[in-house]
Amino acid sequence: MKESLAQKIFFGLLLLVVTAAFIWLIRGFLQPIFWAVALGIVFYPMHLKILNITGQRVSLASGISLVLVLLLAILPLAGVTAAVAQEATELYERVRSGDIDLTRTLDWLTQQLPIVATALESLGIEPDKLKSQLSSIALRSSQFVTTSIFALGQNTLRIGVMFFLMLYLLFFMLRDGKAILQAIVHASPLGDEKEHELLDRFAEVSRATIKGTLVIGLVQGTIGAIAFALMGFGSPVLWGVVMALLSIVPAVGPALVWVPAAIFLFVNGQIALGLVMVVVGVVFIGLADNLLRPILVGRDTKMPDYLILLSTLGGLVAFGLAGVVLGPII
Repeated sequence: MKESLAQKIFFGLLLLVVTAAFIWLIRGFLQPIFWAVALGIVFYPMHLKILNITGQRVSLASGISLVLVLLLAILPLAGVTAAVAQEATELYERVRSGDIDLTRTLDWLTQQLPIVATALESLGIEPDKLKSQLSSIALRSSQFVTTSIFALGQNTLRIGVMFFLMLYLLFFMLRDGKAILQAIVHASPLGDEKEHELLDRFAEVSRATIKGTLVIGLVQGTIGAIAFALMGFGSPVLWGVVMALLSIVPAVGPALVWVPAAIFLFVNGQIALGLVMVVVGVVFIGLADNLLRPILVGRDTKMPDYLILLSTLGGLVAFGLAGVVLGPII
């Protein structure tokens, strides 16, 4: 009896050590592994339909599914990234040359709304110093975006390796996903019913979070980019992408972009366009969030909005972009 217990303890310790060593071994590839699993979960229903069309030929179906993922998701994303890179570079040059001057907006606010000047004085903020700080922030922000894009270009080889590793793993996730899940259920001691329930919830939350984040971001970013382009703002694709990224924060996220844009229009005497921007922001961009988020995220995850917000923001801080999905799952 003692020997059997000692063997179990030794085996448990050995398992922990080997598992920790394995995680350490693949620590540099956790991001492509995660996104391969996440994309596999999202596109698995589509893969099942292709599997039926191909007569249950799993390798052929997985290859077709992989090509569709490239065409539907990854290539459009690459095109948008290239457009953002070009517009970010142009924006940096405009800020550096003084073509874009945020101090005019502050002057207009303090003149038209004395309460703003009073509030700044009560906080001990000197408008002149704030002007120089705003110019510095604008320059640093545009410089940061440009520097980040150049850094991506310099890391092209590493990004390419990670990308093809993700595609390689995604192929096997689609082809062998069912067998992998069966192996997990078989190895886990929780009991088949509880294991299936946990795995189903994992898939539901992952699919709902990715689907909801992408759809809401795509809708709000597209509306914002079209509005910016029609109203004559430069870099509409860049600002559309920024709004799409900020859509992670419910309600207030995209407003951090379109509200300053509306103020800028008012400052330059374009009152009608400023009012149109406010209507577009409040009615269309805001309504898209209010309508789609409960349907795409809240209903499937069965979590309230405030919990989704907290878990998403916490996930972003802890895990980066992958935290958008990992946070709600945890």
